[in-house]
Amino acid sequence: MKYKKLAISLIVLASLQACSSWIYRIDIPQGNYLDQKDVDKLRIQMTKEQVIYILGQPVVNDPFNQDKWYYVYTMKRGMSDEHIRKELIIYFDAGKISKVEGDFDLPETFNTPLDQ
Repeated sequence: MKYKKLAISLIVLASLQACSSWIYRIDIPQGNYLDQKDVDKLRIQMTKEQVIYILGQPVVNDPFNQDKWYYVYTMKRGMSDEHIRKELIIYFDAGKISKVEGDFDLPETFNTPLDQ
């Protein structure tokens, strides 16, 4: 009788373990999703308002440096445990873009201000 309960317990445990592979897990996106076509619209000397119009509000504001904006996007895939992370950091000088760095390519026209 003791072995029968142990066998049933092992069968139930093995069955539950097998179920975990086909349970659907959702993807969890967080932050600012940026598309390369939106980043291509950025130009040197753009104002903060123009950047907000193109990319939206930054997800992280540095309380010690108001002239540095972080756009961060993460995605945790539910079914594959894949993690995706992209970021874009925009530096301002006197309220205008002075430098951009991160995981996106800058367009060839980035160094040409809009007024030219």
